Amino acid sequence: MRIALFVTCLADALYPDVGKAVVRLLERLGHEVVFPEAQTCCGQMHINTGYQREALPLVRHHVEVFEPFETIVAPSGSCVGSVRHQHAMVARRAGDERLAIRAQAVAERTHELSQLLVDVLGVDDVGAYYPHRVTYHPTCHSLRMLRVDEKPLRLLRNVRGMTLLELPDADQCCGFGGTFAMKNADTSTAMLADKMRHVVSTGAEVLTAGDSSCLMHIGGGLSRLRSGTRTVHLAEILAATE
Repeated sequence: MRIALFVTCLADALYPDVGKAVVRLLERLGHEVVFPEAQTCCGQMHINTGYQREALPLVRHHVEVFEPFETIVAPSGSCVGSVRHQHAMVARRAGDERLAIRAQAVAERTHELSQLLVDVLGVDDVGAYYPHRVTYHPTCHSLRMLRVDEKPLRLLRNVRGMTLLELPDADQCCGFGGTFAMKNADTSTAMLADKMRHVVSTGAEVLTAGDSSCLMHIGGGLSRLRSGTRTVHLAEILAATE
């Protein structure tokens, strides 16, 4: 299968190893991965902070870039959530029904990584090997917007050498939420403290999730605690073989 990688801003700018891991993983499974170099921000940040008019050109550009591809994947529940649930809405509110229809078509072909693997490719054992104690945090957008459910856990349970540890109150938000963490710093910090306490209680060496943004937030807190627990994106674990 030919699959287009929608790498996301955060992976492109701060966590390039996540995008590389997606490529390694999918190529190992026998698929061709292409990277449309014209891609930019999908506009999620603008939409979530109320700047829908400013987001419209980004939505239009995203559609133009990814429209030629039948299958699109991103290592981010929040960015896929924006494409799936916001792009057509932004276009429609701007009075551009034709763009809304095109955006919806692209959205239906856009998948979060675990959804692509399990639902589209029919794989729950990717041949990974990762000999560490790991706990999994289901990010809000993947859990509530995309309904990925048990898919990441199904994939993790089949990773050889790994001990998967249950995270208490896993469905609680970590407190990041993009600009929420800046506009509501005290609340965000309290939510982060709860999440870190639960992570540390597992005794895990590694916390994984499907969104780099949440891992960045939690990982920053864990490093300040000197907890000894590091954060690793789901894609990097699934791409590991030694």
